[in-house]
Amino acid sequence: MEVPCAIGRVRPGGPWIGFQSSPSGYRLLVGSESGVRSRRADADLLLAMAIAYFEEAFDDPPSELEATHADMSDLVRHAAALEEDAERRRLLTEAVDAIDDGLAGDAVANRLSAARSPTPDEQADPVDLLVTLAEELLRD
Repeated sequence: MEVPCAIGRVRPGGPWIGFQSSPSGYRLLVGSESGVRSRRADADLLLAMAIAYFEEAFDDPPSELEATHADMSDLVRHAAALEEDAERRRLLTEAVDAIDDGLAGDAVANRLSAARSPTPDEQADPVDLLVTLAEELLRD
């Protein structure tokens, strides 16, 4: 298991949300005073985390766990490798290039948003999706 990476706090001074890479794939993590909870992260959830990171949608995470651009590049590269649709894979590859080239966060977020799957049963706003999942994990 890799070191956990946090993308931000769900609310000021509250629990943090992030991810962790493992041999079996990525996991969504939510950390609070009572510990860390996790669940498997599919490609759409990985993209939601990357979009929230580049939009700077959350308060600053704990500094010792803060995700880097390299962490985010690896995460999006992993999502691209899982993608079966050629067009979305191309968009994800462009997003990885944008991250690696150091483009502005909103430019990266726009590329990532274009690559998200448009399934009607998925929550449209990536930040709302992450907050909802974080709250569910904290309740369990």
